[in-house]
Amino acid sequence: MNSPSRVPTDWRDAARQQRLRRRYAAERRFRLLGLGAILLSAGFLAFLLVTMALKGASGFVHAEVRLDIDFARSAIFLDPAMLKGENAATAVGAADVDTPIAAAATAQLGAEGVRLLSDTAAQTVRRAILADPSILTRQASLWLPASSGLDAAAKDGDDPRMGPVYARLKQSGRVRTGFNGAFLSSADATDPASVGIWGAFKGSLLTMIVTLALAFPIGVLSAVYLEEYAPRNRWTDMIEVSINNLAAVPSIIFGLLGLAVFLNTMNLPRSAPLVGGLTLALMTMPVIVIASRNAIKSVPPSIRDAALGVGASKIQVVFHHVLPLALPGILTGTIIGMARALGETAPLLMIGMRAFIAAPPGDLAEPATVLPVQIFLWSDEVSRGFVEKTSAAILVLLAFLMAMNGIAIYLRNKFEKRW
Repeated sequence: MNSPSRVPTDWRDAARQQRLRRRYAAERRFRLLGLGAILLSAGFLAFLLVTMALKGASGFVHAEVRLDIDFARSAIFLDPAMLKGENAATAVGAADVDTPIAAAATAQLGAEGVRLLSDTAAQTVRRAILADPSILTRQASLWLPASSGLDAAAKDGDDPRMGPVYARLKQSGRVRTGFNGAFLSSADATDPASVGIWGAFKGSLLTMIVTLALAFPIGVLSAVYLEEYAPRNRWTDMIEVSINNLAAVPSIIFGLLGLAVFLNTMNLPRSAPLVGGLTLALMTMPVIVIASRNAIKSVPPSIRDAALGVGASKIQVVFHHVLPLALPGILTGTIIGMARALGETAPLLMIGMRAFIAAPPGDLAEPATVLPVQIFLWSDEVSRGFVEKTSAAILVLLAFLMAMNGIAIYLRNKFEKRW
């Protein structure tokens, strides 16, 4: 039985033209929605970065007051020979520099001159003496850090109380503003004009080193075993499910685990980068394992078959052929895990890394804090000076994160191979 001949579709028909127009219009709307979503996301990101930059830029600037101190007539008695030995810092630290500073500030800045100087003014004078002991025999002009109130007035002239004072000092040439290098080289302090980010930055760096040193090799080797060597049975399935579940566990749970195991059981030092790195390594390891397994699984089986065909052993196949090809994907998972670890606050609060740390940590076992916790603590302060320092610290954290990602992306592109 012959089938009836099919009538060709008439695409010039009005109904079909209408359907085509609707399909094309729906496609254009979908493309516009996608473009709008991207622009909206980029707009939010730009708004965040611009807001942080505008608020945090002033955190890298500080005001200084010029003070003429006559050290020859002061009550500072220091043996020049002591200033050349190993105990020079101790001798200068014990000297009474507050009295000549107060006398010069009162004489040159007015009755409230001492209040116009930061609490770290004495430290600046001591550093000047150590750098040039000859100033003890003469008069010297030193630029000392201004108080938080005068510093705020230098950046915002609308302050009704300190604004006129700043204008008077500016006219007489006794105040200036410049780059605040101490913000990048000093640690935390009670005065917002004297705080620095170096202590928290070094704590984050040491914590990330411990995290990477533990999570990366253990995570990659675990992925290699599960993907290349482990037998497919009930226990392996249970391990895989457990790893997937651990990757979704809230971070504060790992903080409680670190508190219970590393502090209460193993008696490791509290709020140390070592404990922080161990805690974050537990949190980061499942992410690295999952990403590494996917990267290893994406290597074509023909690579393994070819290596086995020319006589390579199983371990040679894995470490000489499979892992180098999977390394870009492994590094991508490591980037994601380390970026998450760098921005974590809750697990580190549980192990005590929220204490006031006035000096950068010297090693992995000394008390320290990290950038996210430092930002959290400064954001809780009521002083206006801490607002700009919080935004400046956020910029430092973002720069640290982008530097880490940049290094990882460079390594990923360097080891990337095409087949």
